[in-house]
Amino acid sequence: MSSLQEIKVQQSVGGDMVNVQADEKGNIYTADIARSWTAKGYGWQAMATTAIVALIVRPTTVAAATFYNNTSKNFVIDRVFGFNLISIANGQFGIWLCVHPIGMTAPTNDMTVRNSLSGLVAGTEGIFDSAATVNDNGWFPWGISNYSVTATVPGTLVEAEVGGRIIIPPTAGISMQSVGQTAVVTVAFGLTYYSVPVSEFARA
Repeated sequence: MSSLQEIKVQQSVGGDMVNVQADEKGNIYTADIARSWTAKGYGWQAMATTAIVALIVRPTTVAAATFYNNTSKNFVIDRVFGFNLISIANGQFGIWLCVHPIGMTAPTNDMTVRNSLSGLVAGTEGIFDSAATVNDNGWFPWGISNYSVTATVPGTLVEAEVGGRIIIPPTAGISMQSVGQTAVVTVAFGLTYYSVPVSEFARA
């Protein structure tokens, strides 16, 4: 004689205890939280179409791009990328990021491309500013450096797979910059992020 047992888990939102559910064959599936957020319409991409010349020194107060959280939600950064438009042969460059604390001054919105990861109409969440002057709150390299094969053909892409390890709360921001071997290199920056309600993903 078989016995049935219920398995309960606590909801992350509300804290209620609920039963674990399975399909008709009793299989239980788990999903990456990013997939769930995408299904809920939280996923977005934003980028500049204007390329900014790379620095040949450590970044300070000049950002190629700055992304500011103008909402009451948390922006969970999935990735940051830089697209090379002009370079020299074998011109190397890499991504540097600076996280600005809560209370930073909102920059000017220069966003030229915004896209939903789930087919929604683009809204007004997030302010994206190209070539902004920012506070030097500490710059760090992310991802790996890359190089362009020729001087005339664009297309080199550098990506920093952040994977949620940077979270931008309301009134905070993140700046992006490239450091290369020469200022001939120009890079257009963008990022993929999830705009998640604080009730679902609160900071400790």
